[in-house]
Amino acid sequence: MATVEKMPMLQEGYEKLSTELKRLKAERPTIVDAIEEARAHGDLSENAEYHAAKERQGQVEASIADIEDKLSRAQIIDPKDLSGDKIVFGATVTLLDEADKPVKYQIVGQAEADANVGRISYNSPLGRGLIGRKVDEEVEVTVPSGDKYYLVSKIEFI
Repeated sequence: MATVEKMPMLQEGYEKLSTELKRLKAERPTIVDAIEEARAHGDLSENAEYHAAKERQGQVEASIADIEDKLSRAQIIDPKDLSGDKIVFGATVTLLDEADKPVKYQIVGQAEADANVGRISYNSPLGRGLIGRKVDEEVEVTVPSGDKYYLVSKIEFI
């Protein structure tokens, strides 16, 4: 029997997914009403409203199933409970790039990742390259734009 892989995430990510799940479940009756209304227009084979509503229903149901799966496998991690000298999930890391410019990232789950706000997935090329590293270690990461080099300057659990 296959084991179910836990999905690490921060409390904030869990709450965000829960909110999205509630929103999608609340949208269900609206979609059903739209389908019923479109059915009332007659011939379904050429009824664009009916097909659009059925397509939206499929998208919503798929999203609900995906979010429910993620929430059922969630392993909530609080970075404040962590410590140590190695980069792990939840750590906030300050790196120096090749131009000695500091960049700061927090290692988070896939559902929470947003590089624009400094949150990278532990599964991303940089995230995988950082896990297990210590301060003053160099990290080489191959990303779509080429090879990048960083120096780990600080590890925080905030």
